[in-house]
Amino acid sequence: MTVFLCGFMGCGKTTVGKLAAKKLGCGFCDTDDLIVEDQQMSIPDIFAQKGEPYFRRVEADIVKGVCGKAAVVACGGGAMLDPDTAKAASEAGVVVFLDADFETCYERICNDKNRPIAASSTKDELRERFDKRRVLYLAHSDVQIDCGGSPIETADKIVESVKKLR
Repeated sequence: MTVFLCGFMGCGKTTVGKLAAKKLGCGFCDTDDLIVEDQQMSIPDIFAQKGEPYFRRVEADIVKGVCGKAAVVACGGGAMLDPDTAKAASEAGVVVFLDADFETCYERICNDKNRPIAASSTKDELRERFDKRRVLYLAHSDVQIDCGGSPIETADKIVESVKKLR
């Protein structure tokens, strides 16, 4: 089964995803890393040279390409906003929304030059994006996990939820 982690930038998808994969005894991948490898350029360069719509198409293809693999997949913050991508992921496994509060996410992303959207947005703009995306994450996920605890506690919640759905 493929476990897709979705949530806002900085919610901890990669950190807890690695822990959850280890506990589930399966592989782990991060779609952003797969995109960089596939495109042979950084995410900021993709955004600058080819634009966000191009990036989103590549991201959708990458997500669909990992469907069916026995892995925990940390998806980019925008991956599950596309209904077709979310549907493909849900049909291939389980989509887990990592629900972290805005301030925590903002603290983690505010100075990250590798996140073009965060680097080019004000805090208020990011808050607005966070609020809009949260509604979509809820709509396109099978499970919602509160990320208020430690990464290990969050990983344990993921594992517990996935085992219930198997």
